Amino acid sequence: MFKVKNIILSLALLGGSGLAQAQQVEQRIDSLQILIGQQTVLHLKASVKQGDKVQLPSFKPQQQITPGVEVVEQSKGDTSHIGDDRMVVSRDYTLTSFDEKVYVIPALNVKVNGKNFHGNQLALKVLTVPVDTVHPNQFYPPKDVQDNPFSWSEWSAQFWLSLLLLILCGLWLYLRNRLKNNKPIITHIRIVKRVPAHEKALNQINVIKQQHVENQETQKAYYTQLTNTLREYIVSRFGFNAMEMTSMEIIERLREAGDQKMIDELKELFQTADLVKFAKYETLVNENDANLVNAINFIDQTKTDEKPTEEKVVPQLTNEEQKTQSQRRLIKSLLWIGAIVGLALLGYIIYQSAMLLM
Repeated sequence: MFKVKNIILSLALLGGSGLAQAQQVEQRIDSLQILIGQQTVLHLKASVKQGDKVQLPSFKPQQQITPGVEVVEQSKGDTSHIGDDRMVVSRDYTLTSFDEKVYVIPALNVKVNGKNFHGNQLALKVLTVPVDTVHPNQFYPPKDVQDNPFSWSEWSAQFWLSLLLLILCGLWLYLRNRLKNNKPIITHIRIVKRVPAHEKALNQINVIKQQHVENQETQKAYYTQLTNTLREYIVSRFGFNAMEMTSMEIIERLREAGDQKMIDELKELFQTADLVKFAKYETLVNENDANLVNAINFIDQTKTDEKPTEEKVVPQLTNEEQKTQSQRRLIKSLLWIGAIVGLALLGYIIYQSAMLLM
């Protein structure tokens, strides 16, 4: 009975001593069992009073903490205050091993104010990869390349972009057919040669002279054509509307800027023309020739130094034609924009699909 009490007392003292020591230094490991080459982390903490000078053990990379167990790396020391005028100083050590064995991690030495304190010993079991030593010739062949399972999230963007591309293609074809069915309005810019008024009048008089035949009907047509040619020349040369004026009104307007003798000869021509057209007056051959010469002389004496010129004549479009042209320009612009956007979209879809299939 006495012996049993002594054993219980000894265990209590040992437990109390361990508890007191645990309050100073704590040493624990994340995993007590690893495979060869795997890593685990050893945590070391020292709970001390604030202001105490603490020195934690330090290891270099690949230095062994115990034979067979290497230190891969260690963290910097970390200090945290926990209240009651105390603080915790800690450091982590990353460990690994390459031999199958059960290792004893020694209690690490921590110096506090020059005094040594130790953590608790730990065990680390290192296992090897199981190998079939009974059937060394039996092994699995390399596996075939496996296809990744279909993922809608990866292909959803391509699907919606392809649907958008189809809609754009349909709209593009619709606009193209509309443009094709709506015939274009073709406007040609003509280059018109502007003949001087005197040249135009003389050319017309030559034509009248060649067509002249001596009879009553053609005399009326002859003088009508001759006076109309003179009226048109006067409009272009003098700038007043001789086509709507009587013969006497024309003569009165010409007296202001012309030679009196020339005006009298022109007056005689107009009076003869009025008699032929309205009074059925029959002229003589020499009278017709004299009137023709008077007309030519009037033109020669009043002509200017105007040279033949060329002028661009642009046809005038109606409001409906202008509206149609604007619509065609808009449709053409939309077709070009649609083609560029469609090609860019198609290229993007092909590129993204190729990247997913690789």
